[in-house]
Amino acid sequence: MMLHPATVHFAMVLPVVASVFGVIYLAKRSEGMGKISARATLIAALAVIGVWYTGTQAGPLIYHFLSPDGQKELLAHKALGGYLAIAMGIIAVLQFLGCKLKKVALEALAIILLLGATGTIFLQGKDGGEIVYEHGQPFEMYQLTDYLNNSDELEMADDVDAAVGMVKKKIDTISKVTPAKIQNLKTVEKEDDED
Repeated sequence: MMLHPATVHFAMVLPVVASVFGVIYLAKRSEGMGKISARATLIAALAVIGVWYTGTQAGPLIYHFLSPDGQKELLAHKALGGYLAIAMGIIAVLQFLGCKLKKVALEALAIILLLGATGTIFLQGKDGGEIVYEHGQPFEMYQLTDYLNNSDELEMADDVDAAVGMVKKKIDTISKVTPAKIQNLKTVEKEDDED
């Protein structure tokens, strides 16, 4: 089971929450808000690290279902995710040190870095969405698989040629299905047509 799609939203939202607390801290400079901000940043960093880990588990499972451009984008997405996990860990340590040592400048630096990391996380999320929706098309592939597994009309087909015709028609109606899978289906169809 892939946890990455379910956990990725935490890595998007928690840095925003931490950033908001950080900006409030910079505006008020109260010790209590500094502690809340530092803890929120730590939780956000743990979320980003966790999502990076779940992504390293999910990536190999979907790699071969992506187009060649999608595969390249996935590798870049993985690398940036690793850098973000490291950056968020460093930011959390800086902010905690600033809070413990009562060094406002160190906390301010951490919060500014957090704002930059949060913006980069949004770009990373956009990139992840493109990988799924532009290069993978899992929903269209699911439609085809569901049709093949649950179609009453296929079961009622008079012969194999009629069933193959129905499948071809269904493939044509589903746009942008995973290129490798469709190519495999078309290769099998060509071999069947030649026989």
